[in-house]
Amino acid sequence: MSPILRFAPSPNGRLHLGHAYSALLNDAVAHRLGGIWLLRIEDIDLVRATPENIAGIEEDLAWLGLSWPQPVRRQSGHMAEYLAGAERLRRAGLLYPCGCSRSEIAATVAAWESKTGGRWPRDPDGTPLYPGTCRNLPRAGRESLLAAGGRVAWRIDMAAASAAAGPVSWRGFDPDGRDWSVAARPERWGDLVLVRKETPTSYNLSVVLDDAAQGVTHVVRGVDLEAATDIHALLGRLFDLPRPLYHHHALLTDEGGRKLSKSRSSVSLAALRAAGESPEDIRRRLGFG
Repeated sequence: MSPILRFAPSPNGRLHLGHAYSALLNDAVAHRLGGIWLLRIEDIDLVRATPENIAGIEEDLAWLGLSWPQPVRRQSGHMAEYLAGAERLRRAGLLYPCGCSRSEIAATVAAWESKTGGRWPRDPDGTPLYPGTCRNLPRAGRESLLAAGGRVAWRIDMAAASAAAGPVSWRGFDPDGRDWSVAARPERWGDLVLVRKETPTSYNLSVVLDDAAQGVTHVVRGVDLEAATDIHALLGRLFDLPRPLYHHHALLTDEGGRKLSKSRSSVSLAALRAAGESPEDIRRRLGFG
């Protein structure tokens, strides 16, 4: 099978230089491996994923001189697949409903830290681990939570999932073709949300199912997602899916050393284009000249 890669931006703003680097690297690695790369639009955030942002992504990538096979997979068109995946985990007893708000979780963590003088455990992104409030509900309590009619999230029971999966690993690779095994530690993430209150999936659930559905064999993405690969390896094992190899590239940063981000209004490719920069200028700046 020929290698298949993918570039999968979220359409919640215009692309910046960090996106351009990742897209160009996917293109370069795909050519080096004799494969192709796919464009996927990760638009599960239906509030910020506007048609204008989606069109902007394709416009920016085409301006850089990139092309990709059609049709483009959009996550918003595959919610039924994510629901089916979540239901499979529920039937296996690996998900539980959670009605806790972020403020309630923060209050529980703050109260514990104030009482003990310690620091509540954090996940690799620095977010406090879920305290297990709803995991510890008796069966009747969970039924009452669901019967109340409010929106609930569905969290993975990490202890149960880890026991069901056994030891998990994933394979890293470099663009020259070397690969190696990495022992996964998904327990670092605790009982994270796999089905959000406002939408029937999450990034971690949908990305694993999408990669399998599209036959992705190699994933090239930023190092900020390296720790999340442990979760993706765990889910791949639970779903019994073929798992891709992963390459996590360094991130582009601003003058303050912070990664480029749409939320920080990093300069967009569209703005650079309007300022007179050419695709060749961008490619040279990013090392693809």
